[in-house]
Amino acid sequence: MDPHSSQLQQAQLAAILGPDLSSFETLISHLMSSSNEQRSQAELLFNLCKQTDPDSLSLKLAHLLQFSQHLEARAMSAILLRKQLTRDDSYLWPRLNPATQSSLKSILLSCIQSEQAKSISKKLCDTISELASGILPENGWPELLPFIFQCVSSDSPKLQESAFLIFAQLSQYIGDSLTPHIKHLHAVFLQCLTSSTSNSDVRIAALNAVINFIQCLTNSADRDRFQDLLPAMMRTLTEALNNGQEATAQEALELLIELADTEPRFLRRQLSDVVGAMLQIAEAESLEEGTRHLAIEFVITLAEARERAPGMMRKLPQFISRLFAILMKMTLDLEDDPAWHSAENEDEDAGETSNYSVGQECLDRLSISLGGNTIVPVASEQLPAYLAAPEWQKRHAALIALAQIAEGCSKVMIKNLEQVVAMVLNSFQDQHPRVRWAAINAIGQLSTDLGPDLQVQYHQTVLPALAASMDDFQNPRVQAHAASAVLNFSENCTPDILTPYLDGIVSKLLVLLQNGKQMVQEGALTALASVADSSQEHFQKYYDAVMPYLKAILVNATDKSNRMLRAKSMECISLVGMAVGKEKFRDDAKQVMEVLMSLQGSQLETDDPTTSYMLQAWARLCKCLGQDFLPYLSVVMPPLLQSAQLKPDVTITSADSDNDIEDSDDDSMETITLGDKRIGIKTSVLEEKATACNMLCCYADELKEGFFPWIDQVAPTLVPLLKFYFHEEVRKAAVSAMPELLRSAKLAIEKGLAQGRDGSYVKQLSDYIVPALVEALHKEPDTEICASMLDSLNECLQISGTLLDESQVRSIVDEIKQVITASSSRKTERAERAKAEDFDAEEGELIKEENEQEEEVFDQVGEILGSLIKMFKASFLPFFDELSSYITPMWGRDKTPEERRIAICIFDDVAEQCREAALKYYDTFLPFLLEACNDENPDVRQAAVYGLGVCAEFGGSMFKPLVGEALSRLNVVIQNPNGLQPDNIMAYDNAVSALGKICQYHRDSIDSAQVIPAWLNCLPIKGDLIEAKVVHDQLCSMVERSDRELLGANNQYLPKIVSVFAEVLCAGKDLATEQTIGRMINLLRQLQQTLPPSTLASTWSSLQPQQQLALQSILSS
Repeated sequence: MDPHSSQLQQAQLAAILGPDLSSFETLISHLMSSSNEQRSQAELLFNLCKQTDPDSLSLKLAHLLQFSQHLEARAMSAILLRKQLTRDDSYLWPRLNPATQSSLKSILLSCIQSEQAKSISKKLCDTISELASGILPENGWPELLPFIFQCVSSDSPKLQESAFLIFAQLSQYIGDSLTPHIKHLHAVFLQCLTSSTSNSDVRIAALNAVINFIQCLTNSADRDRFQDLLPAMMRTLTEALNNGQEATAQEALELLIELADTEPRFLRRQLSDVVGAMLQIAEAESLEEGTRHLAIEFVITLAEARERAPGMMRKLPQFISRLFAILMKMTLDLEDDPAWHSAENEDEDAGETSNYSVGQECLDRLSISLGGNTIVPVASEQLPAYLAAPEWQKRHAALIALAQIAEGCSKVMIKNLEQVVAMVLNSFQDQHPRVRWAAINAIGQLSTDLGPDLQVQYHQTVLPALAASMDDFQNPRVQAHAASAVLNFSENCTPDILTPYLDGIVSKLLVLLQNGKQMVQEGALTALASVADSSQEHFQKYYDAVMPYLKAILVNATDKSNRMLRAKSMECISLVGMAVGKEKFRDDAKQVMEVLMSLQGSQLETDDPTTSYMLQAWARLCKCLGQDFLPYLSVVMPPLLQSAQLKPDVTITSADSDNDIEDSDDDSMETITLGDKRIGIKTSVLEEKATACNMLCCYADELKEGFFPWIDQVAPTLVPLLKFYFHEEVRKAAVSAMPELLRSAKLAIEKGLAQGRDGSYVKQLSDYIVPALVEALHKEPDTEICASMLDSLNECLQISGTLLDESQVRSIVDEIKQVITASSSRKTERAERAKAEDFDAEEGELIKEENEQEEEVFDQVGEILGSLIKMFKASFLPFFDELSSYITPMWGRDKTPEERRIAICIFDDVAEQCREAALKYYDTFLPFLLEACNDENPDVRQAAVYGLGVCAEFGGSMFKPLVGEALSRLNVVIQNPNGLQPDNIMAYDNAVSALGKICQYHRDSIDSAQVIPAWLNCLPIKGDLIEAKVVHDQLCSMVERSDRELLGANNQYLPKIVSVFAEVLCAGKDLATEQTIGRMINLLRQLQQTLPPSTLASTWSSLQPQQQLALQSILSS
């Protein structure tokens, strides 16, 4: 900076911080200026003042706050002071001298007393709370709490309200510092909430403070002290309503909803009073809709409080029935709008009111949170009267309700499928088209939620009914909806169910394709696509009839109003192509690709649906054409990368700000609250991004080495998205793509297609991807995605192999410790939930489902450790030793069978891969292993008996003393009368294999004349095809060396051996390797030549006739 301008700045600073207030006021007004230049100049000067003289700056702001005549200036000072006193990068407090600090504290408190403008009082409360939260815990403001308590008991409503606002914020920031005053606070709150003189603003502020304070109490006994305030808290609400102050009542309701959400059990003792009062509000037709909707939201929030108060609301059946009736009544609020009948796309929700949509949404939420055992009886009681009513709205409401509760009640509704389907199908004949529409809508929803049971049991009534509805030419909206219901039905449907109906359905859909209404054409396109997708090659016979229509739409639907139609035709063509296969589709595919390429080159508008449909169509064409698709990649990839790199369109406001994101019920925006920020995100951008990421993954997977040229652009696009927390689908796609990229690079280099790159490129890529996955795993909030990340990491390890260096292995091992710890603590949390007073069987079901997701995580941990052990063998053992304190507890009887199985498999891998180096673990693990051989769970048994076989093979003298116990344990598995049933066969086969290994490696420790024939008697094994090959090879070797105990005295076991060989040979390549098969045939030929004819004849006659024939043809060939 040149000396001149620096002198100028010094002069400006001197003026701003000088005795004359006017230049400081000007600076503050410029900070609020709408001119960017003026504002940034002012910000620069303000920051300079802050650096050079924070004391003067703070006192100036305080002075302005106290004395300025201008409202805006006072407001801005309060805001700026708060910013300087917030503990972040710009925290000024520690830099101020003690005199300034003490002036500021006293000025703030005197302003609260003198300020008349309510909006500024609120900002002052924010500033005071912000400062207090930083200095109160260290006793840096001893005057504050006495001052606030004094305000509360003053006779000024304004001061009372301010005091409660500060209490509420301090509870959020530093609740611990308030807890010592719990008795005093209780009295203050009680006094204010029950006093008849308190005005409504003060009461709402007190309610806000109480609710925030209850939430900051960690100890339930402390929370219980406030139970007696609940009636007074509720009275704040009812009195506001009685005095016609609905705005106040709505504020109170919003606060109570927050309490229901975070501390539902606080309401438990007085639950029926509280819920009863809320339902009364919901039933009061004289009240505003907004008020009634909030009361309903309160009850639904309690029903949804599964983690904090499981099962609590199911204890109030009488209220659930009342709430259901209220919601049913709301769904009647529907007008028969003429626009509905004209069936234009933009009138999708013609005639629907806000009552209707709230009712509909809440039926769905209620049934998901309470489940079918609670909701189905209530629905069965209330819906028949609606269905039989003369008013069409009532019949419509019943069908809408059935569709809405299906997801939450699916298990119970599947048990009563017959009644449910009959109720809906009867309404297909209703005289009112909107009721017929609702019936079709219900069938569509039930096909999704109750499938595939519904499809399997009722296809013969449902499909003809839908086909008939497609003929309702008077009501195009009904036709279109029937077509979309075909889509729902066929998504959960196997080709054998669908194929007999295809003739009828496809011909009707072709008629609809030529209909003048766009909505009907679009419905027909999606239905055709879905039917093709579900019937696969059975669709070939319709291909020639359907494809010309589809191509015509693709080529001709070019004006803006037809954009969606064209997009759906792309979807349909690509799905039909995939269904019928490359040979049938090839010629049309070329034409379709030409059209897509020209569209891709044209400038599409940002909101044009074509883009996302086109991305998906290209990917399906690629799946269908395989390597023939490579020439098109250069056209497809650039826009795809562009979509994958879209930045999310985000707006951030503070969570407590009054100006919510412009229109919060706008479908295209999604809001999430993070800490004290509210973030609004444009969903269409996220969806396009997610689609693009999925497609990239699909190309890499499909084209393998052909995708190699794009890796340099795709990897840096997708790797950062492993931590894209705005959208799960984006993360999932990025996770799945990681191993595909590595595989593509590795294959390209192995096949010499890598344009001069060598193995070091795979190492570079692996060094980029593996640490990124490990780091993302560390931060991943979603259990399901955690499991996928572990799965991807495992695949990457298998592809990179020994390219990993020690520091990467170290970070993976550390992450695995963290994953196991996090998973265990989630399980402990669930176990805690199971101890809640109202916990019931339905909650138990849900917890079981959550724990199963957890097992997926453990499963993947086991897989990764298995891969690392196989790769690094004994050099991995130091890491294994570190992990053993995490793995050993998984053997415990208190753990799930799946965890025990995984722990056993990890030890099996160590014993098998590390051989002598693993002997030191035998003392610890073998006792566990022996016990697990007779576990009640067949998967645990299989892992354990397999491990015994491994230890018998490699354990040498360490295993010898245990041979006796091992035999008796294996004997129990083999003698189990149900041993050969599908569930048990794998454990049985592995036990037979382990027994064979004991015969082979510890013959001197067993009574071989008894054990070996017993082993032979179990052969052949046919369930575990890997073990079968090992065991049958061992049998072959024993016969080749004429094993005495195997053949028995006078070759008495020879017929059994020949019959085992016969069974193995008749099974083709399943039960033995080609080499073993060759050796068996040679042995049989030798036997033919060397055995006396009589022995041969008796051996032969012991075989079944078809085995004799098969052997003759094998031996004679």
